[in-house]
Amino acid sequence: MTAYYPLRYQVKNNIEVSDLEKKIFNRLLGEPNFSDEQKRTALYTTLFLPLRNTTYGDKKAKQIPVINRIIRESLKRKAKNAEMVLDFHRASCKLMSLIPSLASNEDVPESSTLRVLTGFLLRELKEFWRVALLISILLLHPIDSTGNVHLQLCKRRDLFKSVENTIVVKLGLEKVWEVRQLVNGKQVMKELELKGGPLVKEWLEKAMAWELAHPSGTAQECIDWLKQTNSKMESQFNSLINILLFPILLI
Repeated sequence: MTAYYPLRYQVKNNIEVSDLEKKIFNRLLGEPNFSDEQKRTALYTTLFLPLRNTTYGDKKAKQIPVINRIIRESLKRKAKNAEMVLDFHRASCKLMSLIPSLASNEDVPESSTLRVLTGFLLRELKEFWRVALLISILLLHPIDSTGNVHLQLCKRRDLFKSVENTIVVKLGLEKVWEVRQLVNGKQVMKELELKGGPLVKEWLEKAMAWELAHPSGTAQECIDWLKQTNSKMESQFNSLINILLFPILLI
């Protein structure tokens, strides 16, 4: 079996796509939920899939993704285009690990870990999450160009629809990136008596995780959970300090 990743580019001023790749993109990207910008993003990201782990050494012996050089130096695109492709490769790999669970026919409870992990990914990807889903499916199930391509595309399209339905309907995560957090940084600082800094961001992420796991929860319930969790962590820390100091006190 020949694993086929869509890739056919000339390192000049443009990208050429093969007939097979056009068929793949027309079949998988011909979705009403894909905007033109999302299609372009998916095209770039998919084209460079085989090079996602390839690097080269610069003059300072620093390892640089080869995708960065191709997009910036050969295709004369902006640095943000290269970063976008690399970011989508990383996010797609994360999403790929969730696909078996998201594609399962079993009921998914709203308070599941799956909802939390998927929610964080969607908040990162925003409206481009369907692009990452497409890429992750191609990573998980590469096209075999020697087999029945039409049948393979249909199966991947069905998988895409199944996972999309789970995310949107079963987990209720459509536009989760637009959801305003129940608590903000000032509330976290006040309730946990923090002075700011990285700890506030960490607790905000914990609060977001709680919110994703409790979609019907209230701001007060979230604050109560944060305070309870903080109290437990302080208690555990104090116990650890006592254990470490006890031998010293005996000297």
